Amino acid sequence: MLVPFNVKSWGERGPILPKAETGAAMPSSKLILRMLGRGLIRHCPNCGSAGIFRHWWSMRSRCPGCGIYFEREEGYWTGAMAINLIVTELLFGALLLGVSIATWPNIPTIPLLVGGLALNAIANVLFYPIAKTVWVAIDLIFHPLETSESWEAAELRRIKDEMTHHHES
Repeated sequence: MLVPFNVKSWGERGPILPKAETGAAMPSSKLILRMLGRGLIRHCPNCGSAGIFRHWWSMRSRCPGCGIYFEREEGYWTGAMAINLIVTELLFGALLLGVSIATWPNIPTIPLLVGGLALNAIANVLFYPIAKTVWVAIDLIFHPLETSESWEAAELRRIKDEMTHHHES
């Protein structure tokens, strides 16, 4: 299925969707959790395809399964950067609080500072690809695909399918 929700009917060339600005209803909580879960495991939030990364940090521009274009507008990844920063700082806060409680009143300031800096550096780098797919999920939940995006993805998928069938023959 090309789009996870709000499909009105199927046309000859793909799904016919209401435009995002028409105030389409929010998807169900089950679908929201499924999309976020897919994002957490670095899969396409829309279709669940696992091949959206070339390697850990390099995300493809389109999903190989459903064909959606991930960077939907200029500055799109700012949301992923915000998610990455929030998660990193929550981890740092948990480390700071946990060590402070466990070692009170003799908090090991220097080891805590070094550990906190290391955590911030490592978590930012390792979590960023996950933040990108989670951001795509959040964006699709609140900003469903526009009709033009859906048609484009469906057309690219049709061409890919034709090429695959042609090579198999």
